[in-house]
Amino acid sequence: MGVIFDFNGTLFFDNDKHVKAWSKISEMIRGKATTLDEIHKLNGIPNNVIIEYFFGHPCSKETLEKYSKLKEEYYRQYCREDTPSFHLVEGVEEYFQYLVDHNIPFTIASASIKENIDFFVESFGLDQWMDPSMIVFDDGSYVNKIAMFEEASKRLNVSCQDCLIIEDSMSGIKSAYNCGCKQIVVVNSANKKEEYELLPGVIKVIEDFTNM
Repeated sequence: MGVIFDFNGTLFFDNDKHVKAWSKISEMIRGKATTLDEIHKLNGIPNNVIIEYFFGHPCSKETLEKYSKLKEEYYRQYCREDTPSFHLVEGVEEYFQYLVDHNIPFTIASASIKENIDFFVESFGLDQWMDPSMIVFDDGSYVNKIAMFEEASKRLNVSCQDCLIIEDSMSGIKSAYNCGCKQIVVVNSANKKEEYELLPGVIKVIEDFTNM
């Protein structure tokens, strides 16, 4: 058995920071902020897909890289400024330690870019529990979250079918199921417990990690 964690909205509640950052980028590109409905649909989607959605057409690599990095710079700024909420979800550190103590391999598969992953590793001391080189992040080579989960399972040397995947977004949950996982735990950061419980593969919906 292995465990694969999403990060944003799963281990760290930061949706409001992403909303602010994407709204800033949306205003630059489209002259208007993102709607709440758009945010829900785009949650868990790689940056390049979101940027091209704002533009309404395919973009050059340079354009994608420019706006992706800019969005994440704003995001990290908003995280630092909101110090009271800048911490891992309750119970996460204890659960990490439990996995370490029981020799259960685990890692993170996140749509975040490398700069953010480095930011999280440093800010939250993630290297206490895991090898940062095992973390899968958006380096531009993954077509979707399914591919990220598959890569994470390879790094753990455990098939997706034998992994517990912990997610928070609708798109992430569906991707986990579509990569063959039938053991999905959902963190209810979006307050949609009833909807989550009906999704294929979902075995549990949690508010935090205190009972994991």
